[in-house]
Amino acid sequence: MRRAFLCALLALSLVLGSACGAGPEPAGEAAAEDLTVIGMCQVGAESDWRVANSESMKAVFTEENGYHLLFEDARQKQENQISAIRKFIQQQVDYIVLMPISESGWDSVLQEAKEAGIPVILVDRGVDVKDESLYAARVGSDFLREGRAAAAWMAETFRGEAVRIIHIQGTPGSTAQLGRTAALEEAVAAHENWELLVQLDGDFTQAKTYEVMTDYLSSLPAEADIDVVYCENDNIAFGALQALEERGYPCGRDGVRIITFDATRGALTECLNGRISLAVECNPLLAPLVEEIIQTLAAGGTPEKRHYVEEQVFTPENLTQDLIDSRKY
Repeated sequence: MRRAFLCALLALSLVLGSACGAGPEPAGEAAAEDLTVIGMCQVGAESDWRVANSESMKAVFTEENGYHLLFEDARQKQENQISAIRKFIQQQVDYIVLMPISESGWDSVLQEAKEAGIPVILVDRGVDVKDESLYAARVGSDFLREGRAAAAWMAETFRGEAVRIIHIQGTPGSTAQLGRTAALEEAVAAHENWELLVQLDGDFTQAKTYEVMTDYLSSLPAEADIDVVYCENDNIAFGALQALEERGYPCGRDGVRIITFDATRGALTECLNGRISLAVECNPLLAPLVEEIIQTLAAGGTPEKRHYVEEQVFTPENLTQDLIDSRKY
């Protein structure tokens, strides 16, 4: 385990604390020596999904479970993530867990982690690197498959009718955005009567989506025909709902069909109420799978490169309040 550097820091803090009148804490130092140190860099807290994902990690990687978690919030900036990884390397952590903001731009810093002998585990999103040995494994969702499930629902729902679609995308270049966008564009190309009216950047946030959607709706003639708004996460869906209803567009079976991804409790409630027509699950509770990978690596094994979680799709017809109440996110 890579504890020498951290223990040295702890020892220095104890010396300084003693000089200021604080007594030594040998029990704390001994405990630190027994812990596996995880350096984790999260995207931020831009969505309900992201918050649930962070809570999952913090619940599993506790001192009671044998871990010391160093958690960094990148606040939606890749440069902050790169700086955090370099700090983790200096601290000689045992493992780095990275939720990459976008796919590109990681080769150099992941090479630094590899040269330091620190395995990197990707969570949620992936990276586009020339050498896949730069990371040990990726845990998350198959975003292309999610998008294809939504497209299949659209084809079944509209059955040959003309479909006019507004597409609101997540953070450009992120794995979720790329996969869900590719699935929709693939489906539009395959259906001559589907029309993609516009693609807007919602950046996975409710506030930005409300702003860009309001601006776009204001540019349309009164009561323009809109059949579907394809939202790349729940917070985008909430912003789109607000903007649509303020402009007089009803949402649901008799109005605009809202498609969303994540299926957090708030979105499922709106789905049960009929305002959201389809919620495609993207499970944020990924910490147990990450821990399995760490245990495999610690035992000298080689984990599978990609671990996809099981997910469902929800409509008003297959939802119940009991199911929503049982959700952990």
